[in-house]
Amino acid sequence: MPLLPDSEVDTDSSNVETKVVPPRGARRLVARDGLLARLMEARRQRCVVIQGPAGSGKTSTLLAWRRELLALNFDVAWLSLAAEDNDLERFAHCLQASLAEVDPELVGDASFMLGRDTAEMDLEHWVITLVQSIARHERELVLMLDDLHHVEDPRIVQALHWLLDYAPARLHLVFCSRMGMPVALARFRGRGQVTDFDLRDLRFSAEESERFLREQLGSIDPRDAAVLHELTDGWVAGLQLFAIDLKAKQGGGFDRVQVRDPSAFASYFEREVLVRLQPEDLRLLTRVSICERFCASLCATLLGQPHAIARMLTQLTRLDSDNLFITQVKSHDQETWYRLHPLLGKLLLSRLQAQGQGQESLAELHATARGWFSANGHLDEAVRHAVKAGDAEAAADIVEACAYDLLGRGNLSQVSTLLRSLPPEQTASRIGLQLVMAHLALYARNFSAVQQSLIQLRSRYAALDRKQQHVLTVLQASLALCQDDTAALLKILPELLAIPDDADDFAYSGRSNTLAWLYMYQGEFEQARAVLDSGERLHGSPRRSLMGRCLNGMSLALEGRITEAEHVYREVLAQAEGYGVAYLIVSSMAAALLGTALYEQGDYEAACQLLEPRIKLLERVAIPDSVLQAMQTLAMAHWLAGRPSEAWGWVERLERYASTYALDRPLAAALILRMRWAQQSGDEAQAATALQRIEQIAQRHDPQGPGTAQEILAIARRAASERHLHKADFKGAGERLQVLIDTSRRDRRWRRAVPMLLQLAVSEQGANQPQAARLQIIEALRQGHRLGLVRSVLDAWPGITSLLQTVLDEDLLDPVLAFYTRRLLEVAQRAAASLEGAADTDTPKVLSARELDVLSLVARALPNKKIARVLNLSPETVKWHMKNIFYKLEVNGRDEAIAKARDLDLKLPDHNAP
Repeated sequence: MPLLPDSEVDTDSSNVETKVVPPRGARRLVARDGLLARLMEARRQRCVVIQGPAGSGKTSTLLAWRRELLALNFDVAWLSLAAEDNDLERFAHCLQASLAEVDPELVGDASFMLGRDTAEMDLEHWVITLVQSIARHERELVLMLDDLHHVEDPRIVQALHWLLDYAPARLHLVFCSRMGMPVALARFRGRGQVTDFDLRDLRFSAEESERFLREQLGSIDPRDAAVLHELTDGWVAGLQLFAIDLKAKQGGGFDRVQVRDPSAFASYFEREVLVRLQPEDLRLLTRVSICERFCASLCATLLGQPHAIARMLTQLTRLDSDNLFITQVKSHDQETWYRLHPLLGKLLLSRLQAQGQGQESLAELHATARGWFSANGHLDEAVRHAVKAGDAEAAADIVEACAYDLLGRGNLSQVSTLLRSLPPEQTASRIGLQLVMAHLALYARNFSAVQQSLIQLRSRYAALDRKQQHVLTVLQASLALCQDDTAALLKILPELLAIPDDADDFAYSGRSNTLAWLYMYQGEFEQARAVLDSGERLHGSPRRSLMGRCLNGMSLALEGRITEAEHVYREVLAQAEGYGVAYLIVSSMAAALLGTALYEQGDYEAACQLLEPRIKLLERVAIPDSVLQAMQTLAMAHWLAGRPSEAWGWVERLERYASTYALDRPLAAALILRMRWAQQSGDEAQAATALQRIEQIAQRHDPQGPGTAQEILAIARRAASERHLHKADFKGAGERLQVLIDTSRRDRRWRRAVPMLLQLAVSEQGANQPQAARLQIIEALRQGHRLGLVRSVLDAWPGITSLLQTVLDEDLLDPVLAFYTRRLLEVAQRAAASLEGAADTDTPKVLSARELDVLSLVARALPNKKIARVLNLSPETVKWHMKNIFYKLEVNGRDEAIAKARDLDLKLPDHNAP
């Protein structure tokens, strides 16, 4: 029976059959025992990604792994994709055909749903039906999608996202591609559910390279094989080219000079390399040795031939192809940048210094480099070369010119160092540098110093040029944001709006970010995002851009669009961490907001692991929103995990933070948690006191006040409604909740509205109005599913799961909402089981799921680096988990931890199980 009797795609079934059968007769490569072992370790991951260019052996690796999996009684479905498969209906048909090769029952129900309208909800329903059939499959199932780079249709990508989201434990997806994944995997990587293999993994080891060359050439000296391995770094295609070259030379050998340390390296290059370089190559490499990176235009300028860019580009390309002297480096601009091998760079620089003109020649080169970098907008490097050239006056000019660019990149320590390198009279006399120092004080949270600087700068306002006036306005706005003060922002709103579109990146993006924050707390989310979008500059600071994207995600989260916000946070976090220390403020903010999203999805242990190592930095550098969300999330996560002492500790820490900086909104947020938990614990006196304190805070703010003042009033009104509901005053609670719900809907605060709809359902159920209660629950579920909410629903009120189960049992929900509700109940059951396990153990602090994973591999005597590779973690993260394990088990080492785990009868995951 055809899978799609009404589908046009079915007419091409013969072509589909060639896609679902693994290719035969593929060229056999040497055995890859090490790579296959690592792949086998990852066989139970939710997703495995294999990415590399053509010729790197991806498909051959997949086929070898498939054979090993079949030997372990795994089922493996195969799908080879091509350009014509970038069509939703065709892709779905091919995917079903692939699964049907394993077992037709896997696609029996879902096959009848294709051929209909592929609207979003229908497509999701198809994926859900497919997943439910796979969940009933008794064996482990691996779905291998080869050449996934052909997929671009956003509907196909969405279907793959849902497949990953809803995948049962026995389903494992393998994505193989030449380019970056079309599917966003950041969230799954963050959960440790993805293992990545790239060109570094596909490259041959030294032993594999020698074996390959021996098979190609018949015989080869092991030392020659080692040299070839180093030159190609184990790339299969490169080894093949060398093999061809050796055959052509008919036995020609290599110079076997050993290079084991820097001095030997220098001697080798002096004797064997530099003397053989063409004079123009040696002159070029010697001059660029003063630069950390270089491009064709810069090289032409340093050689005194500024118009010879095309020739320089050809020369650099040739040197790069030799794979010996220079290599390309990543860059966000459009130039092709290179760098010298570090040891070769030192050697050439020493030769330059030893030339006849000595330091004078070197200073002139630095001055030339300074001019080029300055003219091309690379101001931080221009500063470095100005200092190297010994021109203090020019250095001061450049510091003032480039400081905001460096601040925008997050290079705070570099700016501070440059300022200290200048004569004191220059920093005292330059208003621009005083503005820079005030911004550094702001980043250091020295608000009193900022206020003092503002007074002094305001007194000299007439002496400020137009750019400096804009920077001063941004400084005032940033201070207001750090103090959670929308009223202060409104006072300078005309000045913020007056910053023109042609202002520099620092002023304009600062204006955009502060305006967006103001707008989002006035409920104007589209306007906030429009301002952020307009603040993006083609050549603007990546750090400022990432900060703007964080705020964009915050606006989505405030509106309730958690799934979209989480995707933004993960992308920002990954990119910010890639930039290193300079982007710590951005990465910390992204992590804080991501932790809230993780908790929302029910992954509260992951939220703790993400947030706790960063909380000290957050307190020092983050805006109040980030700190509030991080500490609030940690408090709720520990409470949910059955660790009340830790939960109360985070509430108290949030209260201390709020008091230190006189922040009413975080204080009110901490107090409402205190009130809720006191109610749950039966401490009516503490609950009443918490409500009283919240109401006192609210009284300090104008009922008609803007932004954050309204947030504080909303917390107070919600706390009052919850007290009425707790006391079974269902009428009083219902009236207050309805007003709050209407206000939240008007302000489009859907995430706030959903739990209050459920609270309203509780009040109506208590008032003996079951039909009205059911309508509120269904509406809450509809909105919750649309927004991707989990904990906002489950935390709405104690006992809410019984109401959800009742609505599910009464069969009042459509298939998608029913599936969503079952997922909610499963999350609640897992949390309850975890809580019960925590209560039953003798261990004072229960290990998280990830810590149990780590400990299980410790029990197998694996070193930290191996554990990191198995679990797709960094070695530093494994060390952090080990410290937590030792602390929680109250032990001092690995052996004691294993013994304690056996003594407590902890159930460790079996990573050896097939």
